[in-house]
Amino acid sequence: MGELRELMHHALVVRGLSPRTQEAYLAAVRGLAKYYHQRPDTLSEQQIQAYVRSLIEQRHLAPSSVRVAGMGLRFFYTHTVQRPFSNLPLPKRAKTLPTVLSREEVARILASTTTLRERALLMATYGGGRRVSEVVRLRVSDIDAEREMLRVEQGKGRKDRYTLLGPRLLAELRHYWQVYRPTRPWLFPQRRKAVPMDPSTAQKIYYAAKQRAGVTKPGGIHALRHAFATHGVEGGMDLATLHRLLGPDRITTTMRYVHVARSHATTQGSPLEHLPASLLPAG
Repeated sequence: MGELRELMHHALVVRGLSPRTQEAYLAAVRGLAKYYHQRPDTLSEQQIQAYVRSLIEQRHLAPSSVRVAGMGLRFFYTHTVQRPFSNLPLPKRAKTLPTVLSREEVARILASTTTLRERALLMATYGGGRRVSEVVRLRVSDIDAEREMLRVEQGKGRKDRYTLLGPRLLAELRHYWQVYRPTRPWLFPQRRKAVPMDPSTAQKIYYAAKQRAGVTKPGGIHALRHAFATHGVEGGMDLATLHRLLGPDRITTTMRYVHVARSHATTQGSPLEHLPASLLPAG
């Protein structure tokens, strides 16, 4: 599908989709073509629907993965071959709450890094709730020491924003800079190339530190972003501020951290605990 791939890639680029989304959508169409051993523009709607069903019943993909594949196929037929169709049912988006690291677990993970570079990377991730794709692309010029802010340039959704840079993180980044002198403009470049660190490398650094720390909760480096948000809510940060720092499109995405935060009500306990013991039946 060389010619079709180029056409689709052009459509993805001109519509401003992120590189990760581009690759996911292209992979969805490659999977469809490989499944039938046919050009995807020759397939019927029934064949496309059967393929999506196979992702669920045969490959047992998670609903989120099936949704991404389905959206990639919709994009291909709508914007590449101009053959839109609407009858492509997709699994509902699962409503889940993130697993949250405690403050003590975050501290143990940071303490379990083996180099200053690794610690600075994970501190920069947790310290402002950054996505891994954002932290590996931090530039030296993104550090605003006077305002204690870190600029995130073209984060998810092609949006710029500012997030927190506290005194502890600033001191850590300065120390890291003095020791490593990373290749400008990147704060965390690859070791042998003047390009940003690959996100998979950052993930490996996190998993290794988590294992050494003895933390068994599931999740990758994105758990540090969840922890930043949850700990912010627990510390009294208002939702509007947290929403600006995290940068999601919808406030509902930010509101889920209210549900996982240990609130003042939780620390007080259930009203049941405050009933007079003398009026309760004996155990």
